[in-house]
This record gives sequence, C-alpha cells and structure tokens, in this order.
Amino acid sequence: MVPGLTPSLPATFWQAALRGIRSRCPRCGEAPLFRKWLKPLDACPHCGVDWSPQRADDFPAYIAIIVTGHLMAPLIIALSKDFDLGPAGMFAILVPLALVMMLGLLQPSKGAVIAAQWWYGLHGFSKERLPENEGTKAGSDQV
Repeated sequence: MVPGLTPSLPATFWQAALRGIRSRCPRCGEAPLFRKWLKPLDACPHCGVDWSPQRADDFPAYIAIIVTGHLMAPLIIALSKDFDLGPAGMFAILVPLALVMMLGLLQPSKGAVIAAQWWYGLHGFSKERLPENEGTKAGSDQV
C-alpha cells in the first residue's frame, strides 16, 4: 500500500461487486484487477491487497453460460417464429453472437466472483468493512 493513503472501502457488497465487474480492485476501486484477460494481479498496486487466495475456478464460466443462455433463448424463439431462416442462417447469426457474449461476460463474471470472495472473507481473505459511523448496514455483514 502507498504510505499515507487509505483505501476507499466499499460500503456494500454490490459496490464491491460492481468494482469487480468493471475489472477494478474491489477493495479500493482504483487499480486494475487483472494483468491479463483472466489472470488477476498477484496484489493490488494501489491498496496492496493480496489476490492470490482467490479461487474463482469455473464459476465465472457457469455465470456466463447461464446469462448467455437466458439472453439467447428469446432471440432464438423470435428468429425461428418471425423470420424464414434456414439452419445455415440461424447458425450464422446465433453462434457468433453466443461466442461474443460468452467471451464478453467471462472477465466481468470473474471480477464479481473475486469481489464476492473478498467481501465475505472466503479462501483466506479477511473481511474488511467501513467503520459503523460511515454508513454501513447494521447486521451480519459487519465484523
């Protein structure tokens, strides 16, 4: 961590998840989370949190598959009912669109999963919360 610099901790899980979706550090929101497309940095260069405990594994891919399937299903139904497309036409439209959606959702999904692991203190992360007087919700989310 940079001396004399306090990270801007998120007030809610959703704020941390949104930072992860944007491929930013869920803790400070300042530095990038990934060094390559799906490879997280070893540690945040801004706040110093160690990202090596994260274990996203296949969960981001499952999220991307579910979202893509739910968005593609109405499109497939509409194309088959409203347009006179043959199998080649359907294939030419749907397969590239599904691939682009899947690839586009993988990094944001992984960022959100890493943010969730950090927020809830899973896999060796420690739960960090704002002090109670800075607007955090009372309840089980606090440490």
